[in-house]
Order: sequence, then structure tokens, then C-alpha cells
Amino acid sequence: MTRIKCCGMTRMEDALLAAQYGADAIGVIFTARSRRRVDIADARAICAELPPFVSTVALFMDDEPAYVREVLREVQPDLLQFHGDESDEWCAQFGHRYLKAIAMGEGAAALPRLRAYPRAAGLLLDGHGLGEAGGSGKAFDWSLMPADLAQPLILAGGLTADNVAHAVRVARPWAVDVSSGIESAPGIKDAAKMHAFIEAVRQA
Repeated sequence: MTRIKCCGMTRMEDALLAAQYGADAIGVIFTARSRRRVDIADARAICAELPPFVSTVALFMDDEPAYVREVLREVQPDLLQFHGDESDEWCAQFGHRYLKAIAMGEGAAALPRLRAYPRAAGLLLDGHGLGEAGGSGKAFDWSLMPADLAQPLILAGGLTADNVAHAVRVARPWAVDVSSGIESAPGIKDAAKMHAFIEAVRQA
């Protein structure tokens, strides 16, 4: 079964709805480069209210190590996720399981970067360009998803309820990650879009 992460949560009610609809994980963003950034207190409150078996993921992009450690201490996310130029060694310094986002906007030229993070728990392939923040709503060529990597692959970028079933059939990812595709505005989730997205993945 394809797992589902609903990312860019900024409101308690959206996170709880995602869990109710069947999301396996929710993402909260801490980097100042994102329009969906939440502060530590709000993120802690959101994560504390989630039901059991819904994982929490804290997102960063070239942020200071001290800030990452503060979030780890105060929010206690299940996973970290890094979207910037961080190296495998840099990501692993926190002693916490992490996902590494790979910008696939260049297409096949981005594929070698997938092998640069052997310590990552999983790799998230997103449609944005190198150096750009995630949540752009850009898709990439899903047929580029490799089948020979040991790490789970997470598909992101430009996914909506209308195309995610096709994306799952083409790419066969471990999980899908959605943010802008279930929003009415950055950081504000649309309940109908979120429900339709999750149902489309389950049916695929």
C-alpha cells in the first residue's frame, strides 16, 4: 500500500482532518524560506494532538544545527526532512532518522544525487529545481523514479487528486507527499481536496 504524507501543516484542524482521512504522516515546516513555516510552539501543539500511528516529520532547508536540535528537543518529531544543500554527513549529525529531498527539476541530471545519502531513511523526489524550496506544485517525469535503490522513495511535486493515481501506477513509490495540491492557500488545507487525494491514493 502506498503511504501518504500531507505536508505544510500550519493549523491543528487540518492536521487532525488529515489523520482522520487516513494520512500516514504529516509534515510541519520550520525553515524561514517557506510560506508554510510554523513556530515551535504551534508545531508542538499540532503534533501533541495527533492520534497514535500518525508520524510527524519536521522540515528544514539549510538551517542552523542549533535550530534543528531545538526543534528535536521541543517538538520530538518522528523524522527530520532536509531540502537544501545538506550533505549526508550533515544530516546524520543529529542521530535521528531523516529523509532527504532531491530536487528533480533537472530531470535525469539529478539522478546521481540519489546515491549521495546512504544514511537517509528514505529519499523524497520533488519537482522543484536545485536550490528552490519545496511546495512549488511542480511535477517531474515520474518514469525517472529508479527501481534499484534500497531506500524507500517518496514521490512529491505537482500531485493532486486528479493525477496521483496515475503517478502511483507509473512511479510505484513507497509513499506520496502532497502540500499545494490539497490547499486553498499556502498553509491552508482544503478538506475536500485532502479527502479526495487520500481516497485516490487508496484506490490506486
